[in-house]
Amino acid sequence: MTSAYLIRGASLPDGTVADVRLANGVIRDIKAVPAHDAGRPGAAQRVSDAGRPGSEPAGTVAGATVIDGSGCVLLPGLVDLHTHLREPGGEEAETVWSGTRAAAAGGYTAVHAMANTFPVQDTAGVVEQVLRLGQEAGYVDVHPVGAVSVGLEGERLAELVAMARSGARVRVFSDDGHCVADPVLMRRALEYVKAFDGVVAQHAQEPRLTEGALMHEGAVSAELGLTGWPAVAEESIIARDVLLAEHVGSRLHVCHVSTAGSVELVRWAKSRGVHVTAEVTPHHLALTDESARGYDPVFKVNPPLRGAADVEAVRQALQDGVIDCVATDHAPHPAETKECEWAAASFGMTGLETALPVVNELMVETGRMTWADVARVMSEAPARVGQLTDQGRPVAVGEVANLTLFDPAARRVWDPASGYSKSTNSPFKGKELHGRTRYTWLRGRATVQEGKVVERV
Repeated sequence: MTSAYLIRGASLPDGTVADVRLANGVIRDIKAVPAHDAGRPGAAQRVSDAGRPGSEPAGTVAGATVIDGSGCVLLPGLVDLHTHLREPGGEEAETVWSGTRAAAAGGYTAVHAMANTFPVQDTAGVVEQVLRLGQEAGYVDVHPVGAVSVGLEGERLAELVAMARSGARVRVFSDDGHCVADPVLMRRALEYVKAFDGVVAQHAQEPRLTEGALMHEGAVSAELGLTGWPAVAEESIIARDVLLAEHVGSRLHVCHVSTAGSVELVRWAKSRGVHVTAEVTPHHLALTDESARGYDPVFKVNPPLRGAADVEAVRQALQDGVIDCVATDHAPHPAETKECEWAAASFGMTGLETALPVVNELMVETGRMTWADVARVMSEAPARVGQLTDQGRPVAVGEVANLTLFDPAARRVWDPASGYSKSTNSPFKGKELHGRTRYTWLRGRATVQEGKVVERV
């Protein structure tokens, strides 16, 4: 497989149009293209239908595969802080192999694999198993997230130090899917991870306030007769945890922020100098509780889709930098657990292949963010939270070639059955996606080529 590439006329995150050469896994050269030369004769015509059957690279120059990047943006490879790969134990929904192919197709070069597997990722042995599965698949770097508590049961601390010292070098710990509800246990976890500058990623959900809850508590839940999930259930845990993080002097990361009140709590904590970061999902940026009116369980998610004012608040917070990252919370489920009545359905949505198009549509096309901002929230900041040294790096000479080439003008109606995940529970099914990943490179090796995942041999 070609290890050298010349990407002609792509826009870098800062808006510069340049020819970029990759060789031996590194960015070797970046040459700015004068504005009057952009689209100059000699560059291959732009591929507007990226991913069409039979599409091939434009040719070769001096042993390098030439790619026409005109109209496309070259970003640092995306990094996801919140991915459920399900393996071991949930292979009917996803495997590390299938999930990482979906990640690469979405422009990702690294993902953090959440701990709610079977067995739970609460020991050094299990996190090292997940690490090996990711290495064997070879599509993205897989960084296992360690459980905070044994079995995600919220009673005893898991082997945090052992996982940190393991071959997986775990730095992010979370009981995601469950809240670390016990304040004493949460304090102890924050104290333990401080020793190696780890971070506790909290699923903020006060369990007593959400017993039997099925969707956001509000006018829609009342009309539909579904038990409501109050915003305060999320906000009360965040308020407690930022105070604990301040007291301990440790790092806290807030998963899937979904309410306006949560945004204000994170803003307040940052103003006090608390070491807190936060993420928002594409679906909480895009969708409201109105989606539940048809009782379609594809829209059942934890935390629930909120009201319009909450959606505007998280968009503004992402724009302002109060929310640091976009994280997918990619949560695949087999059809039988989603194609059923709402009350019996599993919580969760897929998102790896649709995240960047959603952010493009909602944040870039509306002028709320630049591509430099997208690089910050989808690559640089999540890599920093997870302490990944060779991910989230600038598009610059000498940097490792973890990159994605994205065509923001491409349009397609999303059919999750045509994607790479084993599961199809996408809330964007049948929606027009704004943009498509043309290429993804992991250390200079193309994992996606013209919209198609490259088969490994």
